[in-house]
Amino acid sequence: MKVINKINDIRKYVDSLRKRGKTIGLVPTLGALHEGHLSLVRRAREDNDAVVVSIFVNPIQFGPAEDLKKYPRPFRQDRKLCEKEGVDIIFHPSVSRMYPGKDSTGVNVEGLTDKLCGRSRPGHFRGVCTVVSKLFNIVKPHAAYFGQKDYQQFLVIRKMTDDLNFHVKLRLCPIVREKDGLALSSRNKRLSIKERQEALCLNRALKEARRLIKVGKVSGAGLIISRMKRMINSQPGARIDYINICNPETLEDVKIIKGKALAALAVFIGKTRLIDNDVIS
Repeated sequence: MKVINKINDIRKYVDSLRKRGKTIGLVPTLGALHEGHLSLVRRAREDNDAVVVSIFVNPIQFGPAEDLKKYPRPFRQDRKLCEKEGVDIIFHPSVSRMYPGKDSTGVNVEGLTDKLCGRSRPGHFRGVCTVVSKLFNIVKPHAAYFGQKDYQQFLVIRKMTDDLNFHVKLRLCPIVREKDGLALSSRNKRLSIKERQEALCLNRALKEARRLIKVGKVSGAGLIISRMKRMINSQPGARIDYINICNPETLEDVKIIKGKALAALAVFIGKTRLIDNDVIS
């Protein structure tokens, strides 16, 4: 496994792979890898001849009041995990290499980014799209892999990829959960033992939404959201950012559920903001 820090070096390496007819799978990450990331790596390993994992804490997707300085950076551990999973290349650039000079150019997707997480994290998706477009241009992957936990992010990147004609296939992979249902996240490590138990309310609320929709007794989104809010508000350390039931393609809110619907929520448990979702038929 190679660890490459310089943009020109990884370009030369992936160009040599392409010339030999090799397919390249990219797993973009901020590091602090967990089983959710590794599930993406395994899917990329199954689909491609070579796997590139990018580890880069992207400063421009963090807001001024967010946790950039506190974001974990356990690179040695991440490196061991990647090596164990058979990753071919870790691309681990510095901020100065990814953003030399003043940041004056960015990629913004209109429409999808002013809903859900975009409402409470202005500028976040501009930062995500900018760094992902850079990675697509640098690594030139045949396929890129993303987790469903960041469902809105996937839709935004898919729209960017279509609009800007990036020649890369996007793969959406299932949410990986702990045995008790908590969606895996690098932020889970910040939770105290008590907060960790309170955080289970996110998945319980989604399960209740799925139950109500599946049994067919409730089709009104407003009533389902009220039930979800009641479950989450029963936890003293929980504070709701948003709970929405919306169209899984446009993210527009729905009043009556017909066909598929996305139930999505963001909740602060103490000071830690967690997200989760479920696409329900």
